[in-house]
Amino acid sequence: MVLSSLRPVATRHLPRAMALSTRTTVRTPAAFAQARRGFATEAPKKSGNNVLLFLGLAALGGAGGYYYHNSNQSVKKAEIVQEKTKSVDYNQVYKEIAELLEENPDYDDGSYGPVLVRLAWHASGTYDKDTKTGGSNGATMRFDPEATHGANNGLKIARDILEKIHAKHPDISYGDLWTLAGVCAIQELGGPKIPWRPGRQDAMTAEHCTPDGRLPDATKKEDHVRDVFYRMGFDDQEIVALAGAHALGRCHPDRSGFDGPWQEAPTMFSNEYFKALSERTWIKKKLPNGGWQYVDKNNDMVMMLPIELDMWNDKSFRKYIQLYAKDQDKFYEDFTKAFKKLIELGVPFKGDEKEYVFETINQ
Repeated sequence: MVLSSLRPVATRHLPRAMALSTRTTVRTPAAFAQARRGFATEAPKKSGNNVLLFLGLAALGGAGGYYYHNSNQSVKKAEIVQEKTKSVDYNQVYKEIAELLEENPDYDDGSYGPVLVRLAWHASGTYDKDTKTGGSNGATMRFDPEATHGANNGLKIARDILEKIHAKHPDISYGDLWTLAGVCAIQELGGPKIPWRPGRQDAMTAEHCTPDGRLPDATKKEDHVRDVFYRMGFDDQEIVALAGAHALGRCHPDRSGFDGPWQEAPTMFSNEYFKALSERTWIKKKLPNGGWQYVDKNNDMVMMLPIELDMWNDKSFRKYIQLYAKDQDKFYEDFTKAFKKLIELGVPFKGDEKEYVFETINQ
């Protein structure tokens, strides 16, 4: 669900090359390499905002496309915009995204992967199945006010990183680029292979931005989680599976108000998030900003959000957390389906799009 981001509060430092817990199952050589990195203890260098605001320019990703007209929360077909386009080499785009993931070793824990996953998630998680608005089609986070919604704090970093790829491949839509980047990051950091297909078309004006408040608020209760995800069309099992993306990345105080990673190997996709949530002892810790979060009693640099312990205490959510903590293969299977569904919400596929399953570059 990737709900967060802020600046380190803990004063105790751990080595950057921290070995992963023996509980974690390493599935690929790429994942093993990431696991050895562990997490950084220094605050990220500020070069902009981060993780889960792109330039206002957008080229349509298809020869004939439509975009959402979002007035009165209804969706209407807008004019067909004809634009000369050429075919996009999506395998090459994937390769270039994969190559930039570790180009800045000083960024967070040494990988841009988690922030790209968060971008794909937040661009897609605004979908409303009743009004048929929001979602990755349109890539409306390029515009204010959506770019400055509180839940999107820090995502300018992700958009700016991908802008140089878009400059090389101007015929890919931003919606396709952002979601492809999320798929690439998950796979390259040791996660499952997620089928992906193009077809998103970019909105051309800010009038198509979604209203604030459609993404999860980490300070609220488990019923809030259901309200947000049921609005998109997910059930309890899918909600928990998507929450497993918190195996990646960390929160930053200057973005979400929270601080720290969810587990000790935040650049490795695994089921360790569920193991940590279900097996560790969590205690409340007050933050300098006046808020609070949970931290691991034995390692206060690892944290959980208030809403996540509420989910653990919910009988329906808990059974899936326990399932995924015990069975990483089942988690990967269910996450693949749920994440593919997430990034395709509201996309006007024609039905003849090629579906890609990309090979990781580190295999």
